[in-house]
Amino acid sequence: MQIMEWLRQPWPWYVAGPLIGLAVPTLLIIGNKGLAVSSSLRHICAACLPGKAPYFQYDWKKEAWNLLFVAGILAGAWVAVHGLGNRAPMVVDARLVLEMKGYGVQGFGDLMPGSLFSWGALSTLKGWLLMVMGGFLVGFGTRYAGGCTSGHTIMGLSTLQWPSLVATGCFMVGGFVMANFILPMILQL
Repeated sequence: MQIMEWLRQPWPWYVAGPLIGLAVPTLLIIGNKGLAVSSSLRHICAACLPGKAPYFQYDWKKEAWNLLFVAGILAGAWVAVHGLGNRAPMVVDARLVLEMKGYGVQGFGDLMPGSLFSWGALSTLKGWLLMVMGGFLVGFGTRYAGGCTSGHTIMGLSTLQWPSLVATGCFMVGGFVMANFILPMILQL
C-alpha cells in the first residue's frame, strides 16, 4: 500500500487514540506545558482586545506557544482536507440515515447535513437552537467547567486530576442525554 493511500484512510482508534494521548506526555516532558486549546481564545482576546476586563489582564505572551499549537492544528486540518482529503461521500450507517430522515434531516454524505447546517437553516427556530444556543452553551460550559471536553478528558485524566474525572463523567452523561432525548425533541420542531 502506498503511503499516501494509507494516510488518506481513516485511522483506527487504536492508532489515532494513542497518538493523541502521546501529545500530553510530550508537551509535559519537552516544555512542562499542558494540552489546552479552549484557553487559546482567552489568549487571543487578551492580545487583541484593549479592554479592562480583569479576566484578560494577564501576561498572555507567556502562553504564546499555545497560539502556535492551535495554528498548527488549523494548518494540519488544512493539509488534511486539501492534501489528503478523500472526496468520496461520507458513509453513514443506514439506520442513522433512516432515523434522521424521520426527523426531516436531509443531506447525508456531507460532513454537515444542509437541512441542519446552512444559512437558510439558521433562520429557523431549529437552526437557531442548534447553532446559536448550542454554541453559547458549549462556550459557557467550557468556561464553567474550567476547560473543554478534550482538555479534561485527555490532559486532565492523564495527569490524574479528580475534577477532570468528574467533568468527563458529566460530559458523557450530558452527551447521552442530549443525543437520545433533547436532540430528537429539537429535531421534531
